Amino acid sequence: MSLGAEDTSLIDRREFLWRFGGGLGGIALTHLLATEGLLAAEIDSSRAPPSATTAGVLKGLHHPAKAKRVVQLFMSGAASQCDTFDYKPALIKRHGEKFDPGEKVELFQSNPGNCMKSPWNWKQYGQCGKWINNLVPHIGSCADDIAFIHSMISKSNVHGPATYMQNTGFVLPGFPHMGAWISYGLGSLNNNLPTFVVLPDPRGFAPNGPANWSSGFLPAAHQGTMIRVGKPNPIFDLFPPDSAKFITPQSEKDGLALLQKLNQQHLATRDGDSRLDARIASFELAAKLQLSAPEVMDLSGESDATKSLYGLDEKITGDFGRSCLIARRLLERGVRFVQLWSGADNGFPRRNWDSHEDLARDHLDMATSMDKPAAALIKDLKVRGLLDDTVVLWTTEFGRMPCSQGAKGRDHNPFTFTTWLAGGGVKGGVSYGESDEWSYKAAVNPTYCYDVHATVLRLLGIDHSKLTFRHNGIDRRLTDVHGHIIEEIITT
Repeated sequence: MSLGAEDTSLIDRREFLWRFGGGLGGIALTHLLATEGLLAAEIDSSRAPPSATTAGVLKGLHHPAKAKRVVQLFMSGAASQCDTFDYKPALIKRHGEKFDPGEKVELFQSNPGNCMKSPWNWKQYGQCGKWINNLVPHIGSCADDIAFIHSMISKSNVHGPATYMQNTGFVLPGFPHMGAWISYGLGSLNNNLPTFVVLPDPRGFAPNGPANWSSGFLPAAHQGTMIRVGKPNPIFDLFPPDSAKFITPQSEKDGLALLQKLNQQHLATRDGDSRLDARIASFELAAKLQLSAPEVMDLSGESDATKSLYGLDEKITGDFGRSCLIARRLLERGVRFVQLWSGADNGFPRRNWDSHEDLARDHLDMATSMDKPAAALIKDLKVRGLLDDTVVLWTTEFGRMPCSQGAKGRDHNPFTFTTWLAGGGVKGGVSYGESDEWSYKAAVNPTYCYDVHATVLRLLGIDHSKLTFRHNGIDRRLTDVHGHIIEEIITT
């Protein structure tokens, strides 16, 4: 990069816009109209997105939106559908009998054992009378707000690829997360916080680590911003180290201004490289985050009743409860997409949902830590009037087998599992799709992540087939060449 004398014939972007765009007032008005989706309702996905700004690539929405934001709860390790939401009386009746679905059963790491009923009982919840396992009673209390999808299928029974699939629509790495696609399409609702925020499990990462919330081939500015809840430094490099006592607010401001000037000159000679553009945007956002992030993370202003609702006063629910409460604070401040993780891939003893050895032990810990906070998030959003335009999405990478592994565990099951949605335009108290009598395979309305992704985008006002990005000669999209909107779970 040349650091020679400044070329006075060059002007920066702001000066260009001031001279030729009719002034910043007109620009601000245009930006606000675009942010609210009030410009022409069409898309120009062939143009480069303004990745260093808060605007999205869409000129306007394809449909009237029922929601503005999304919060995704991901159960890493594979939560068992037949111990949570998929009630099967036949499985209970056949407990201890040979598991024989009439075909050869190939499992991930075991041979099929006998039919194994859930260690916990089932109960009907809500006015809809939904049968839900007593392992998750707090979510059960929200049954009338939830649409359950019981016929989910994965294309892999390996954690890494299956986790990629649920997040990006592909079993291979290198593709953008749904949150990155939504950031790319719609942009931000807030200039002082990231558009896409990820709250990992405080105990560690899920399989694939931060690659799960990558922007893939989309401009790098759309990747998820990780906040490590409960850590002394929740956002890396947000503040200068203790050793940098010489840094003052004014010197930091001057340094950032010089760095931005040099970066802009460097960027001007490398058109089409989004990495530096994203870095410039990150520096601008970091300066704002130094003020906004501490306020979001500070829970001292929350009432004792709210903290108790999320389980912050209990050891087992404290971590996930804190993440859920911070997620609510992020959402109400305009963060477009928040992802929370339950489960870490960090060996033994297991701290995720991958219950091969002892399902009653491992699922009890994981479900107890998740159930109350997740239900609290739904209830709190509802009380605050935010649930009406916020989609809550609960999912996992695949399910677990209805037969035993060893004496007390369950092996991987990619053939059926349960996902549920609530809020923003979602019809509550309904179920879509069915597994077979064993909860072994999807039997009615087989559903893939593409269908869920298409439905979420539809709730946000986006036609999933029109949100595209040209990459290596292909018009890529979140749903690949698939995707059917699940109309049965959308309110009219």
